[in-house]
Amino acid sequence: MTLDQLKQWVSTRPTLADALGIELTAITADYLEGRMPVDGRTHQPMGLLHGGASVALAETLGSIAAHTRLPDPTTQACVGLEINANHIKGVRDGHVIGRATALHVGRRTQVWEIRITHEQTGALVCISRITMAVIDVEK
Repeated sequence: MTLDQLKQWVSTRPTLADALGIELTAITADYLEGRMPVDGRTHQPMGLLHGGASVALAETLGSIAAHTRLPDPTTQACVGLEINANHIKGVRDGHVIGRATALHVGRRTQVWEIRITHEQTGALVCISRITMAVIDVEK
């Protein structure tokens, strides 16, 4: 799936990613990448990037990346089973970049690691892991 095809598929309905300003920026055989602004939409009251926004970026990228690994997305879907995140460094402005990389792609589960860095400085902001269940889609 190309980046343009993936953006088209994602844009078919409004999502949390739209509200947070998340955009997909790259897809390769090894990873999916996206970026998110650090601004009023994603701040916590002290003016730092909200940990929940980081997790939302991680889950968005992990879920979309998992979808791209399905043998037949018309008969299967991926849904989140578990997600965790370690928040490493606070960020006040700019953008963060998330990169989702597969750790395990199986028939019934997938595990993805998402590393989030500050676009302007390259500093590691958050590291997350999501486990996806691969389910059959009822027709």
